[in-house]
Amino acid sequence: MDEPPPKSGWLERLSAMLIRKPEDREQLITLLHSAFERNLLDSDALSMIEGVMQVSEMQARDIMVPCSQMDVVDISKKPEQFIPFVIEAAHSRFPVTEGCEDEIIGILLAKDLLRYYADPEEFNIRGMLRPAVFIPESKRLNILLKEFRSNRNHMAIVVNEYGGVAGLVTIEDVLEQIVGEIEDEYDFDDEEDNIVMESDGLYRVKAITEIDSFNEVLGAHFSNEDFDTIGGLVLNKFGRLPNRGETVVIGHFTFTVQRVDSRRLHVLKVEKLAAEAEIPAE
Repeated sequence: MDEPPPKSGWLERLSAMLIRKPEDREQLITLLHSAFERNLLDSDALSMIEGVMQVSEMQARDIMVPCSQMDVVDISKKPEQFIPFVIEAAHSRFPVTEGCEDEIIGILLAKDLLRYYADPEEFNIRGMLRPAVFIPESKRLNILLKEFRSNRNHMAIVVNEYGGVAGLVTIEDVLEQIVGEIEDEYDFDDEEDNIVMESDGLYRVKAITEIDSFNEVLGAHFSNEDFDTIGGLVLNKFGRLPNRGETVVIGHFTFTVQRVDSRRLHVLKVEKLAAEAEIPAE
């Protein structure tokens, strides 16, 4: 009578798993994590590969900046009226509207505004607009990224099923799904930089800053009974998720939303009011 074959050890089973081709997405992920555990991939490489796989299943609606939070330029305004807004927003590209927010007639590159200072009399914003690219909310991100690269385009306007503007997506938004958040001028390098003084009486504050820390650094007296963070305090005052650039006064401080996404606040600009301008907190 033949003896039963010995049971294979864990090494043999793992080797067999790595040799055979993955049959589905779950097996592929298992192989990738196995490679990470065996130091064949570092954590950054594993995260990026998983990000690429995730992008292939996501749609434009999943990451778009909603219409209510878009920074747009109204072509009916004079350059001296919208240029300060462009400088404050600090984007490289702006959708340009005419008549209403759903009427986007092109994309303005911020660098093109230098022509205004070269010759204000001959400046013609309509003539320098780049064509706007419109995509449906259901557009797959992997396809969108390919189109961004092939067309050398960096921004797309997302429209809903009725043709109305739903939001916008940039190439940076898509890449962040793969490589993680790309830091900009409003990001902080570490936890101890939650509060940065930009000038006398003007601060840049991370929304997750604890109220106790805010009180200590800025000499405030906000209660932490109802909220733990300064972002929670500001959200309660607005009663909703505010848009970028919106301002609210609480106690002796003016809070301006400097960075926000579709889900939460990130960065606030805080100005300490002069004594005669102080308004009691509600």
